[in-house]
Amino acid sequence: MGPHPEVRGCVLLLDLHYHVVDHTWVRVDDDGTVTVGMTDVAQNLAGPLLHAKPKKVGAVRARGKPLATVESSKWVGPVKSPVSGEIVAVNGKLAEDATIVNRSPYKQGWIVRLKPSNLDEELAQLVTGEAAVAAYRERIESEDIKACEHVEGFEA
Repeated sequence: MGPHPEVRGCVLLLDLHYHVVDHTWVRVDDDGTVTVGMTDVAQNLAGPLLHAKPKKVGAVRARGKPLATVESSKWVGPVKSPVSGEIVAVNGKLAEDATIVNRSPYKQGWIVRLKPSNLDEELAQLVTGEAAVAAYRERIESEDIKACEHVEGFEA
């Protein structure tokens, strides 16, 4: 096992806040913004991404509304925002190569940065640390989600 907890080979980082139902994560940044992305579980379920199209900078999103649309050969769907806020940055690398999400879901493959509007209250509705690992373990086992397989060069 690597330095991070894994559930069926799916990596989870303890310092992120997760919306387990939507397979998204939030990182609280030092400048008061938050970075949002798809979890290792999400990228594995989707398979290699063909397209990842974030909304534009300046768009205001309520919690649960789409921040981006992602498409793979077997799935097209929204990345739903785990928190409310205004998009202040989008990951420009996604347009060139959406599989960056598959290779680096928590680092290089982030989706958007938001200026959050209701962070404390909404973070309290997400799970982090060991509680997130436990919540994911329960979901993965109850839904019998397949084990994560990682492409060469995967980084957590």
